[in-house]
Amino acid sequence: MKANIHPNYVEATVTCACGNTFKTKSTTDKINVEVCSMCHPFYTGKQNFGSRKGQVDKFNKKYGLNKKEA
Repeated sequence: MKANIHPNYVEATVTCACGNTFKTKSTTDKINVEVCSMCHPFYTGKQNFGSRKGQVDKFNKKYGLNKKEA
């Protein structure tokens, strides 16, 4: 490896828009993010699955797939 061409790898503080902070390693000392694991809907379990049911029902109604054939 060549000497004196690599950036410094330092401890960085990551700050989320929700106020959560944590430490990691990076070439910069401060990182600002909009979403972290403390406020993201997937990780918090606050996902909205309600709209999917409506879309499936709309599709079945449009194409007549909810009728039972004898």
